[in-house]
Amino acid sequence: MIRLRAIRFKYNSTYLLDGLTFHVEPGDRIGLVGPNGAGKTTLCHIIMGLLKPESGEVEIFGKQRKVEGDFAEIRGRIGFLFQDADDQLFCPTVLEDVAFGPLNLGKSPDEAKQIVARTLESLQLEGFEERLTYQLSGGEKRLVSLATVLAMEPELLVLDEPTTGLDEETTQRLVEILRESNLSYILISHDKDFVQKTADKICEIKDGTIRFI
Repeated sequence: MIRLRAIRFKYNSTYLLDGLTFHVEPGDRIGLVGPNGAGKTTLCHIIMGLLKPESGEVEIFGKQRKVEGDFAEIRGRIGFLFQDADDQLFCPTVLEDVAFGPLNLGKSPDEAKQIVARTLESLQLEGFEERLTYQLSGGEKRLVSLATVLAMEPELLVLDEPTTGLDEETTQRLVEILRESNLSYILISHDKDFVQKTADKICEIKDGTIRFI
């Protein structure tokens, strides 16, 4: 699904990623850990085409990805959860935000509404359709952000700190959702317990490279 080879990415004068190679195969459930500033979010942004590496190869779904047009095609197939929920939510209501992806992928309004209802129910957010996104709590925003990703019915999830702002009960519900899904995923989290419960493989980014631990 994803093959990164010899990726180098420099921030100011420091290489965050220095010759990094990373593969994701169908069925992989990978936890990505490492110290703050190690390059975990940067790696995910490179996968999504939001950042361009200085050198190296990015191959996703069997094709080399180099320019913006190459990445536009994969964004309907990879669901990316931003670290900050406010970067994900931009419509007035929850219904509009969660329906945006399905509509953009060509679903009819009726189909999109059905997907919204099903997705919100899976996250125990029934009745949130007409809630105003700016009035949601931090944890509610996080769940609605996740709903916008799941509603696109992606092949792969890339989740950056998905438990931020969630209480223990809701975090456990998220664990169940991920474990019961058929999805492959990469998740970044400082919550070691969450990573251990949801990831089958754990990788650490440190000193610009990545290794399984």
